Amino acid sequence: MKVSLFVTCLTDTFYPRTGIAVVKVLEHLGCEVDFPQEQTCCGQPMYNTGFHDDCRDLARRMVRVFEHSDYVITPSGSCAAMIRDYYPDLLKDDVAYAQGGRDLASKTFEFIEFLVNVLKVDLASMGAKWPGQVTYHYSCHLRGIGVTDEAIQIMKQIDGLEYVPLPKQDQCCGFGGAFSIKYPPISGAMVNDKVGCIQSTKAPIVVSNDAGCTMNISGACRRQGVEVGFKSLPEIIAEGLGLLPVEQPVPVTQVQA
Repeated sequence: MKVSLFVTCLTDTFYPRTGIAVVKVLEHLGCEVDFPQEQTCCGQPMYNTGFHDDCRDLARRMVRVFEHSDYVITPSGSCAAMIRDYYPDLLKDDVAYAQGGRDLASKTFEFIEFLVNVLKVDLASMGAKWPGQVTYHYSCHLRGIGVTDEAIQIMKQIDGLEYVPLPKQDQCCGFGGAFSIKYPPISGAMVNDKVGCIQSTKAPIVVSNDAGCTMNISGACRRQGVEVGFKSLPEIIAEGLGLLPVEQPVPVTQVQA
């Protein structure tokens, strides 16, 4: 099976180890992975701020870049949702790109969604082991693409991993891209509530698979002096399968602002 990695802006810039983990896991599962280097932003920031024509230009570029890919896999529910929810409508009146927009939307998957619903992996049978206690932030955009408990399903397949449910799990962290800029008091109240929920679990590690959410929540935890680390599920899977060395995340209070 041939798949292409759409790494996304924030993952590439701030969490590159997640992208590496995605590739290593997919290759371990028998996928042939390529990385089209012409890829750029999916256009979500422009779309969210009303610059739809600029977003269309990027959508057309994405269609061209991934035209020959069988599957496009991304470690971001947010960017997957942008392509699947908005590209078909954005490009519907463009004779040259309308079908390409629909095609790209149909073959784009968030990484964990792809593992569970397409590859139907069973990590337990592969001997995946990862000792540690974690809680999990369920990002809003996953709902938009129909992803529900796939991450929890995967975590329960990993020997030694203790999952602690997060109170108000389906509540937004307050980031929401442009929302946090337009409505900072509301956004700040929402992320502070999220921090309180994380504290209540007493889990030392937060699993967060969307880079934007991770940056927002980890920053709030650091400012409030909450001693937790953050890790993506692709990293945990790769470590659990022996594809990456196990790294304990540095508590955010020890990270330089």
